[in-house]
Amino acid sequence: MSAVGVAILASGTAQAQTETRPDPDNEIIVTGTRASGRAALESSAPVDVVSGDTIADTGFPDLGRALNFLQPSVNFARAATTATAANTKPVTLRGLSPDQTLVLVNGKRRHANAVLNVNNSIGRGSAAVDLDTIPESAIERIEILRDGAAAQYGSDAIAGVVNIILKSNASGASAELFGSVTEEGDGETGLASASAGLALGDGGHLTVSVSARAQRPTNRAFVDQRFNRVTYRIGDPKASVASLALDTALPLGNAAEIYGFGTLTRKISNNGAGFRVPGFSPIYPDGFLPIIEPRIWDVGGTVGVRGDIGALKADLSQSFGSNEADFSVFDTANVSLGLASPTRFNSGGVTYRQYVTDFTLSLPLDGVLAGGNIAAGGQYRHESYKIRSGDPNAYFGTGADGFAGFNPRNPTNESRNAWAAFLDLELRPVEQLLLGGAIRYDDYGDFGGKTTWRATSRLELMEGAAIRATYGTGFKAPSLQQQYFSAVQGALSAGRLVTVGTLPVGDPVARALGASDLKPERSRNFTAGLVVGPIDGFSFTADYFRIRIKDRIALSEQLGGAAVVNILTAAGITNFQQVRFFTNAIDTTTRGVELTARWQGDLAPDTQLSLTAGYGWFKSRLDTLRPNPVLPALPLLNMKSILFVTEAQPKSKFTFQGSLTHGAFDVGVNVAAFGTYTSQPLTAVQTFGGKETVDVSMGYKIFDGVRVGLGVQNLFDARPDTIDDQVLAIAATGGSFPTGEETPIGLNGRTWYARLTARF
Repeated sequence: MSAVGVAILASGTAQAQTETRPDPDNEIIVTGTRASGRAALESSAPVDVVSGDTIADTGFPDLGRALNFLQPSVNFARAATTATAANTKPVTLRGLSPDQTLVLVNGKRRHANAVLNVNNSIGRGSAAVDLDTIPESAIERIEILRDGAAAQYGSDAIAGVVNIILKSNASGASAELFGSVTEEGDGETGLASASAGLALGDGGHLTVSVSARAQRPTNRAFVDQRFNRVTYRIGDPKASVASLALDTALPLGNAAEIYGFGTLTRKISNNGAGFRVPGFSPIYPDGFLPIIEPRIWDVGGTVGVRGDIGALKADLSQSFGSNEADFSVFDTANVSLGLASPTRFNSGGVTYRQYVTDFTLSLPLDGVLAGGNIAAGGQYRHESYKIRSGDPNAYFGTGADGFAGFNPRNPTNESRNAWAAFLDLELRPVEQLLLGGAIRYDDYGDFGGKTTWRATSRLELMEGAAIRATYGTGFKAPSLQQQYFSAVQGALSAGRLVTVGTLPVGDPVARALGASDLKPERSRNFTAGLVVGPIDGFSFTADYFRIRIKDRIALSEQLGGAAVVNILTAAGITNFQQVRFFTNAIDTTTRGVELTARWQGDLAPDTQLSLTAGYGWFKSRLDTLRPNPVLPALPLLNMKSILFVTEAQPKSKFTFQGSLTHGAFDVGVNVAAFGTYTSQPLTAVQTFGGKETVDVSMGYKIFDGVRVGLGVQNLFDARPDTIDDQVLAIAATGGSFPTGEETPIGLNGRTWYARLTARF
């Protein structure tokens, strides 16, 4: 281990906490139901509850990686070379796309990334929520609804809902110092965070959380066989992230309160593009590696008032979200400018903003049969999306290598409005039976209206055993990013480096190549399962699901060849050779099985044991691939793109977390076993083997409220399989790529970390 690593570990901390933690099965949830007082196991649909402490205990300082190793249904692919994927941190649920999972914060819709993933990686073509913009120090718990819920929440809730509940304490404080380093001595990461609660007035609170993290890049690129040296940078990006989160509420008499919450994040990160060989530019006689750097400002907040009007519960709120990314590329050149080329370029940027007004009325039906709840409400949503052009030198001629940036053929500053109304009913005909139904109508200014519905049921067979089922429809609106994104950048195509133009669907060139107006995705979801417990600290759930999606939105293949070049030449375009755009080209079906089991209890008065296990099996198939309506010889999607949708995420995953606390000492073990996945990283289709990781930690409470501990992630240094057909791409990449962009375990290998935590 490097000297830096030893120094970091010497400052150490603890993973598990000795404080008694809430039982997630008995945690009162607010996701998937508008009734109050319901525990996770009492829900008609599967809901997982993950505490903020559990997330911190993984030793992963970013939320996406933590959830990946805790939850079988969550996947977080560790993209290593793709700028838009490696520098944003969305997750997937149930093997679907990141933008098919709705993310809420305190029950309110979170805004998406302005940055669209147009690279060859998981989530290709999506603009989802970047979980890295929400500091872990601000999180009380996360509720994960594993079921379609568009009839309750609107667009995007096809795979499920991730609801992040922020801390809302009126007293107490906590702080953390964290450091980690890989076995190979790179990727040094440091984090400092704190959270404190203050009382406001009579019964109010203000909770403030801050976090700052800096990480150096990792590099697992192989030696470039063309030049006998490492020329690529393949691994985790260099990054710095600073975040602030607030949560507040102030009573207005005895029956109402005003509330607010929000986050502010500044994020700067970068990673390498493809290596340009010697002779490519006279400025770099030995070749060069362009570095792409997005600088992101992200802000999201909600203010509202809620309270009782007689028996009615009312909630009126206004939310705002903005994600703004400015791109630059450096250590590069625009070969069209020769020796006069700058080596750093402003590549322009993108901004996405969202305004959401919510109003909900809820009425408990305590006197109707065995009880229930009815809720109704409405929502207004305004979105805008803007692209800012970069420096003229960045897109002049062939453009800056790595990322020529933004220069839309037409100015891009688009917006739309959407209105929605819903009705949500839950009723118990008898105490053992819970029935539910929801219906929602959404009307979008660009594509019109959509009605969705959902039916749910839960039957208690006996004390501690129940069956549950849901069936419903859903939709996902085409995002403004998918409709209007436009940029030029370098990409690999069949193992060679090419320049690709991504065009909006309304562009005449895209139309000439087969583009058409995007339609909303439509889905049908079915889930059925068994619930056992809680019985003496034990619980077990098993659920089967099936999700069929029609008119699924995908980023087309990189279309090239003589027909494409002729169309580009006729339009006066010379700075890219291939074209892609978004299309409703496919229908898919995804099905799977999900199991969870938990037990926690006391082994002795000062000894507690907690065990959690989960398993997920997922299978997606392509039902329909529509032909290109203009150029049938050029398919809209080829094998590589189809695999990203169907087989490039693990087919199965097993997770296990065990923690033992004895007095002031604790020890924890986390296991994650990922199944096989299939992709086409270069030219050949390859199935990558399943991998297992084991994380171990231990800690000691040195005095009241302060703990110190050490941990190791990936104890046995598991690495993803290498690419089989490297030899076929030697001329283009030099055999530099260790694996594809789909690996769920990353490339870093064994990593040591330490944490120092204090609670007051």
